[in-house]
Amino acid sequence: MRLWFRGTGLLVCALLLLAASPGSRAEDAAESKRKMITKIVPIYPMLAQKMGIAGSVKIEATVVPNGTVKSAAILGGHPVLAQAGLEAVNKCKWESASHETKEVVVLNFHP
Repeated sequence: MRLWFRGTGLLVCALLLLAASPGSRAEDAAESKRKMITKIVPIYPMLAQKMGIAGSVKIEATVVPNGTVKSAAILGGHPVLAQAGLEAVNKCKWESASHETKEVVVLNFHP
């Protein structure tokens, strides 16, 4: 019984930390309301083609008020595909807004 209590206490603490984290999913969804005007299709890397690598790359772009990308960071995905995804997102354009926003883009690579 004592071990069960310890494990439950840790679980409750972990859940409270997740619920109180500032980067919750609801906040992330609220930020990415801008419509992408120009979507650039990434170039499938030759190395990835030769190795038969497929998958998705997730990138977060900081978009300035005029719709251009100020900076972009790789959030996940295969390293061989990530650079091609980053280059494509840096060329994308979003609709204008009154302030800078963070937009999450998921790019899919298939041979």
